[in-house]
Amino acid sequence: MEEVTVIKGEIFEDRRGQIASINNFSFDGIKRTYILHHPDTSIVRGWHGHKHEKKWFYCHSGAFTLKLVAIDNWDKPDKNLKIETFKLNGNDSQMICVPAGYASSIKAEIPDSILQVFSDKTFAEAMAEKDSYRFNLDYFE
Repeated sequence: MEEVTVIKGEIFEDRRGQIASINNFSFDGIKRTYILHHPDTSIVRGWHGHKHEKKWFYCHSGAFTLKLVAIDNWDKPDKNLKIETFKLNGNDSQMICVPAGYASSIKAEIPDSILQVFSDKTFAEAMAEKDSYRFNLDYFE
């Protein structure tokens, strides 16, 4: 199975303001994007997984904890699978690339945090493939 990767970005600042970029990121294969706004830090989105869909996560503002699990069996995953934890922060330009085959859990650490998600599937493709698997929040923890 492909591994999760982190693409480091850059932040440039001068008297005119700030530019956050990820110049090492290619948009090849991206078919859609959406933005998650988390006004409340008590809400956790997860566990939600995809056999076939690849996703990228970028924090625009605030901070998020992104937990990931490589699923071994989509009908009944092992409850003791290793959880990988990533911290995303609007002050640190980076992209987390999550290959197909993972489930994710997302939690804002600061109120009003904003996370952008990119996908290699259109919404129609994702729905047609029935590639959405949900597990209870406490399933892997």
